[in-house]
Amino acid sequence: MSLDWIYIAISWLLLRWHELWDLIVPKDLVLGTNWSWVLAIVFLVITVRVLLFPLFVKQIRSQRAMQAIQPKVKELQAKHKGDKETLQREMMELYRKEKANPLMGCLPLVLQMPVFLGLLHVLRRLVPDGKHNPTLYGWTAKQFDLASHAKLFGAPIAGKFGATAGVEELGSTALNVKIVAGILILMMMATTFMTSRQMILKTGWSEDPQQKMIQRLMLYGIPFTLLISGYLFPIGVIIYWVTTNLFSLGQQFWVLKKYPPPPAAAKIGEKSKDVEAAAKLTVEAPKPGVKPANQKKRGARR
Repeated sequence: MSLDWIYIAISWLLLRWHELWDLIVPKDLVLGTNWSWVLAIVFLVITVRVLLFPLFVKQIRSQRAMQAIQPKVKELQAKHKGDKETLQREMMELYRKEKANPLMGCLPLVLQMPVFLGLLHVLRRLVPDGKHNPTLYGWTAKQFDLASHAKLFGAPIAGKFGATAGVEELGSTALNVKIVAGILILMMMATTFMTSRQMILKTGWSEDPQQKMIQRLMLYGIPFTLLISGYLFPIGVIIYWVTTNLFSLGQQFWVLKKYPPPPAAAKIGEKSKDVEAAAKLTVEAPKPGVKPANQKKRGARR
């Protein structure tokens, strides 16, 4: 299946935003940056996320509904244990009645992936090496040349931390590319960590060991794997990723405030603290038949 339609759509959006910003910001380098191309990538992200926002709200509503019906789900699992056919039918009826859709949790992410892959493909082509057709996907030769030489603080947006060969031809240096790409990679990791942490702090750690392990993986594992991805991604793609994370932080903050998790989920953290406190009291309490060590002191005080 050809993905050309995705590449054409991404290119069209990117070029339209560049044309708009080219009318507003200076055409020459400012702080070693072609801001019209950098802002075109940023607003490409904003455009896609705004279009997907209604789906994101539906996703959150469905997640809240799924969290609210968990007691009923456990009742059905206990009632129809060993009867998978009846259990599945009852579960589907419960989902329909409560307007909960287990598949909604993945839909926004699935729809964002073609955009990410399309932008990755388009930006990887922006190398003036004569091997790529400059007029592919609706580009003109002039637009291709301008984009392939576009820079962020002196580093070409098509440059990569792990592949600095040929950057001299784009008017940059390997050290410049590594510094800019390295800072962006750290920002990408930090904003990914902050997004996961914001969600966990609001909903609390799961009591289920498997779910808690997944939460820890999301919080610490995924940001770490971005070291490898950042090593391979063009700077333009990392700009896209950082912008997406910043948008997600703001969007998540609004959604968590407007659609807070069910009380049971929100109190998981408090419950864990109560369990720890109870355990501490149990340890400190005197054993049956043993008088407290400070009983005489208390009597003397009286």
